[in-house]
Amino acid sequence: MARVLQTQPLRIALESSGAIAHWQHDPVHDIVKPMADHVVMTYPVGVQRLERRTGRSVATRTARPGVVTVIPAGSSARWDVTPASSTDRPRIHPPLSLIQLYLPHTTLARVASEADTTPRDLLERIAYPDPITSRLLTSAADVLEGNMTLDALFRQRLTDLLATRLLAAHTGSPMTLQPAVGGLSPKVLLRAIERLRSDSDADVSLDALASDAGLSRFHFCRAFKESTGLSPHAWLRQHRHAQAMTMLRDTDESIVQIAAALGYSSQTAFAAAFRKMTGETPRDFRRHMR
Repeated sequence: MARVLQTQPLRIALESSGAIAHWQHDPVHDIVKPMADHVVMTYPVGVQRLERRTGRSVATRTARPGVVTVIPAGSSARWDVTPASSTDRPRIHPPLSLIQLYLPHTTLARVASEADTTPRDLLERIAYPDPITSRLLTSAADVLEGNMTLDALFRQRLTDLLATRLLAAHTGSPMTLQPAVGGLSPKVLLRAIERLRSDSDADVSLDALASDAGLSRFHFCRAFKESTGLSPHAWLRQHRHAQAMTMLRDTDESIVQIAAALGYSSQTAFAAAFRKMTGETPRDFRRHMR
């Protein structure tokens, strides 16, 4: 990757379960050759224009905080990456920022085995809305410079959690989730997440979730956060945010309809929550993605 980005990473950590690197680089116009590992990327700051070419196929997307790109091992394509506001003077801009996870297939297979399921092929994603994966990867990058045993252990745990997230959200079929040590059992965690993701009128209050798990509110909330890295309320907020980004990008539903579908009391409440997460209004996001 250093050849393509024409620089060295600002920070990098190499672990047996995978490698995490933080880059700042100039615009890219090059062919990325097949890589041995799966690569997951997120964009911590700024807005970038991505163009991927394979043969006659061309995909153009806009990358920003909260989206991820997933490149399965063995994939090859030409990539053009530029600032979204690129002009005829491309050097007049801050460096592009990128965080990457290089994930060996052996790690993905091990995590799938621990969840008692067979891994399916990863789906290729380009600037795909997934605030959960993005936040996990950004958290892993925050401890890249730590060399102590606990820092390394933290990165390994996050890498396993990222692998779990990939299996659950970026393969051809739903996967069983494996919690972090000390969290909910896989069965209880999956049931809680299915309830949170339900489009029905299921009760997603903390009382209902804790009761279904057979735990007190305090113990359920703590165990859920140990398993996912987020409280139930924060997880639901992230999930609704990802749904909103997908609906704004891929459907013609009005912002009022999207707000109502996601359970917001008004368009104003939805717009305020969306802007807090992304830094822009739903209308601006839709315009940039199209």
